Amino acid sequence: MLTDYHVHMIETGEFSIDYLKQYIEKARKEGIQEIGISEHAYFFEETSDIISNPWIDNRRGLKFADYYQLFKEAEKEGLPIKMGIEMDYTPGKEKEMEQFINRYPFDYVIGSVHWIGDWGIDLQIYRDEYEKRDLYEAYEQYYDQIVTLAESKLFSFVGHIDLIKIFSYKPDDSQFIEQQYDRVVEALATSGTCIEISTAGLRKPVGEIYPDPLLLKKCYEAGVGIVLCSDAHAPKHVGYAYNQSLQLAKSVGYKEIQVFTNRERKAYPLG
Repeated sequence: MLTDYHVHMIETGEFSIDYLKQYIEKARKEGIQEIGISEHAYFFEETSDIISNPWIDNRRGLKFADYYQLFKEAEKEGLPIKMGIEMDYTPGKEKEMEQFINRYPFDYVIGSVHWIGDWGIDLQIYRDEYEKRDLYEAYEQYYDQIVTLAESKLFSFVGHIDLIKIFSYKPDDSQFIEQQYDRVVEALATSGTCIEISTAGLRKPVGEIYPDPLLLKKCYEAGVGIVLCSDAHAPKHVGYAYNQSLQLAKSVGYKEIQVFTNRERKAYPLG
């Protein structure tokens, strides 16, 4: 079975059934049995008490009711779609995140780390920060958040778990990197939080799938579940490079993926 649960639709500025059908049709062509839409939560006015900074506030303004209505309309038309959300994990805002998540009938919730303080680590406008900061400290701060994200038990899976490599800035000390991986994997395994294998990294400057093969192997050995995702921001990205993600998953030992309904997971054989 193939899934694609990390898909965004807001590129057009609206949520429409016609645009949704383009995603579903592309998924069918790629042999994907289940597709989920997981828009960035920061777009919605209802998350203003969770995360706020000038970059985000300039983009916020949608109402969640419009997003929710899209899924209601899809259900009426018999369209096979799962309702998800991608939330920026914000340390210290666990209560607010939980309240937002529990307010709506999500099938799954992605937890991601895009910010270290006010530094948007994957934004081109902040790329120079990698030259200014202590890279080891930045990696440690990033993975501190991944650990507490998992420990919160609020999320179905972690999005692009090693996003901090996006611009190819990586510490030279492989032992240091492995130490970060080990503490992350322990938190994932203990909390029962899954991760995604995301082909989006192949479209980024780093040119690599998320996660790193060593991190993925450690996740497999610890019993951490996986889903397959493209992080599609347009229909053409749905199922992007899925053969590579399948090969990577199988190369470290995975034989099944996780599928989510009403935030409950079920394992299926890997396609």
